Order: sequence, then structure tokens, then C-alpha cells
Amino acid sequence: MSDPRNEQLGDMDLEEFRRIGVRIIDWAADYLGHPDRYPVFPAVRPGDVKGRLAPTPPVEPEPMDAVLTDFEQIILPGITHWNHPRFFAYFANTASGPGILGELLAACLNVNVMLWRTSPAATELEELILSWLRQMLDLDAGLHGAIMDTASTASMVAIAAARDSAEPTIRLRGMAGQRRMRLYASEQAHSSIEKAAITLGIGQEGVRKIPTDPAFRMVPEALRAAVVEDLGAGLRPFCVAATVGTTSTTSVDPIPAIASVCREHGLWLHVDAAYAGMAAIVPEHRDVLAGCEGADSLVVNPHKWLFTPMDCSVLYVRDADRLKRAFSLVPEYLRTEGDVTNYMDWGVQLGRRFRALKLWMIVRYFGHEGLAARIREHLRLGQQLAQWVDADPDWERLAPTPFSTVCFRMRPSALACIMRSADEAERESIERELDRLNEALLDEVNKTGRVFLSHTRLHGRYTIRLAIGNIRSDEVAVREAWECLRRAGARLCADERFVSCSRSADEGRGKS
Repeated sequence: MSDPRNEQLGDMDLEEFRRIGVRIIDWAADYLGHPDRYPVFPAVRPGDVKGRLAPTPPVEPEPMDAVLTDFEQIILPGITHWNHPRFFAYFANTASGPGILGELLAACLNVNVMLWRTSPAATELEELILSWLRQMLDLDAGLHGAIMDTASTASMVAIAAARDSAEPTIRLRGMAGQRRMRLYASEQAHSSIEKAAITLGIGQEGVRKIPTDPAFRMVPEALRAAVVEDLGAGLRPFCVAATVGTTSTTSVDPIPAIASVCREHGLWLHVDAAYAGMAAIVPEHRDVLAGCEGADSLVVNPHKWLFTPMDCSVLYVRDADRLKRAFSLVPEYLRTEGDVTNYMDWGVQLGRRFRALKLWMIVRYFGHEGLAARIREHLRLGQQLAQWVDADPDWERLAPTPFSTVCFRMRPSALACIMRSADEAERESIERELDRLNEALLDEVNKTGRVFLSHTRLHGRYTIRLAIGNIRSDEVAVREAWECLRRAGARLCADERFVSCSRSADEGRGKS
């Protein structure tokens, strides 16, 4: 017997929509109130979730109650909970209450922010909120912004504009026959810069990695020398991608000195401040964006450290006309009259979501002072964790902690004594064992479901990263993560798989 819902065309019944909507909002409020009831990282194997769901689509309608039951019983157990207060992996982000409500309203309105006339309020709100954000970051009024999905897209768009500015014929003729172009970034730059080069036809060989100093910052003199060398070799330098808050260590490239090199050689300066740029909202940390008055483009991510639900990345450009020259392509059916902003001209997307609404609601709800206070607390917690690591003889930091991300590893103190008297081959063997120890340590901690951390490699060594940025993370959550690491580390040091560590632990007990 067919379902009566198939005999009546149209959308969901509004009374059912209201009933299910109330149920979902109630569920969301309970979830946000107690996200720590769930394991941060799910105990599932590849294929577990898909294996519990129907392999073919339903022929007849299904009740929403059944759909929500499957959500709670099948989908939810396979979720990595980015909203969890002990999610410290990658760069933590948060879906805050006002941001979630903004997403709900944006989905309800379902406007396409491609032309001013396709939704005047959405376009003008985007212009307004990006002016507000620019003011909160203390950036100069010469920058104009557009919201994109992620920093990867924003950086690609900026580099495309730089390429077009350097060689305008590329827009018409493409890269074939052009003098080989060169893009510069530090060894610590995000992989999205290299991906942009691949996408834009510059190629990986067209990206020159500039060495960094002991604090993982680009060396300006090395950049200058590389540009001069490439010019002498007949290459076409066109863009430098500097970073404020690198992914591995959150190091900050010396933007003023890099901007000087760019001015000398007429290069476009793009600043990737996706993570750390938001620290400039805190008045005493505005120097983090020092030198950005010399940038041609800059990206910051409200969805990283401004408590905005994914996705919301902001690209600022100094000369919007140069950006639009690279991308604007207007067929007759999209032509409009009047001096208005048509955001379809600012990148590759024609269809654009109403992302400005959630960001505007967040800034309205928390205010500049409230947002700054939350970021300031995260900065304090990062320094607190760094102090705990420094004070423990069995652990060491492997990079400075300028913001709220700490890079460290376990290295038993007695093992450090052994290394001092070891020859080079023995030291290298111990270093490899330390890599295995810390990799096993991270795996064991993540499997508990209590915390979730990620890793990187610094100077070739396995490094644990703990990034604080979730609006619900507090000192209790950070301390629990630290104690979880220390307990797991102590257990592993007694494990016979790690011979040198077990030996050092025994020697340490003997000395005591």
C-alpha cells in the first residue's frame, strides 16, 4: 500500500516540520550542554557506519522520527566531536550558539549571494560584517573583503589574482608559452599554497620553499637571495605567501621585512593568517598583524578561532579591481546595472551561501570585548600548558608557543642523560625510539576517547600538538589532557617494546 505522502506533492507538512524542529533544537541544546558525554574520537573502524545503513535509497517515504533514530544510533557514534571541550587536534573550532542559529536562518532563507539583486540584504550584510571584522582586527580601511569557504580557496583566489596582475595575458591565452613563474613560501607554509600552484598551472616546481630560522619563521634575506637568483635564471617571480600562524608550530613570518622584499621586486604579498590572525582581536596582541598594511591580500578564518560554524573564511584584498579582473566573467543573463557589489566577480564561485548572517549574529551576541576575552583566555591556557611541559623533566617543548598551540614530546629525563654520553649512531637510534614512543603515546591517548590530539614533525622528529581554540575548553579540560598524556607516557615507558625508555626508567628508579 502506497504512503499517502506520495499522493500529495509539495514540502514537509508544516506541523510536522514544527514538531521535528522542536525535537532537533531540544537535542542540540542538550548536546551543546554536555558534549563531553561523548568520546571525542569515535571507536569505529572504516566501513562501520556505512555498513549499518541501507545500501539502496528508500522507495517509499520514511518518517522523520525513524531518520532521527538512525542519526542518534548510527551516525552519532561515528562522529569526531569538534565541539567537544577536549578536542585539541589540528586547529580546534567551534559551532557557537548564535552561529548555529544563524546557519538555521540562512538555510531557511536559502539565498544565493552571487549578485546584489539576488539578495541585496545578504550582499550588504557581507560588506558590513567584513568591515566590522577589519576594524576589530585593526586592519587599515584600504582592505576589502569577501567570504569564502576555506583558506585553501581564499589563498588560491589571491594567488590567481597575483598571477593575473603579473601577466594579464594568462587570462586569455593560459599558461602555455609563458615565462616560467615562481611563487615563494616558507618551508612551514600550509600545503594549500602548493595545491594552489598545482591548480593554477604554476606547478610544484614553480613553488620555491624558503628556509626558516630556529623559531620556524621565514628568513627574509633567504627570500631576497632566492628572488634575485630566479630573476637571473630568467624566471618570473610574482608572489610571496607569508604566514601568520603556521600549521605545525603557529610561527609568525616577519611580515614587515618580507613586505620590503616584495616592494623591491614588485611581488604580490599574500598573508595566510587563517589561524593566528584572529588573535589581533585582542588589543594587546594586535602586533601579530604588524606589516600587513603592505599586503596585497590576507586571509583569516572566523571558523577557526571566532567560534563560527564551518565554513567561513574571509579574504581581504587591497585592490578589489585587480581581483575582479582575474575572475569577472559576466554572461548576458547575469548582467546588472548600477554601482553595486556582485560577489560572483570575486572568485570562482557563482553560487554562494549566506555565510555573513552567522558571523554577524556571533559578533552581535558576544561583542568585540566578549570575543577578545575568550581568545585571551585561550592564549593564557596555551602558556599554562607550555609551563607544565617545561616544568616536567620527562617532557620537552619542540617549538615556541606564541599563541595557544603547544608542540612537545615525551623524552624521559634519564634517557636524556644516556643520550649525552652516546655516540652519533646511538643517539639517532634513541631518537627513532622516541619517535615510536610518542606516536604510540598519541595513539593510546586518542583511543581513550577522553581527548583528541594531532601531530606534526619538527626537524624530522615526531611531535605532539595540542591546540586550544574551542569556546568550551577551559583549564580543567586542558589539565585533563595533560594528565592523560603523562599517565599514558608512564605506562609506555615501562613497556618492553621501548628498550631505551624502559632502561632509562629503571635507572631513574635506581637513582631514587
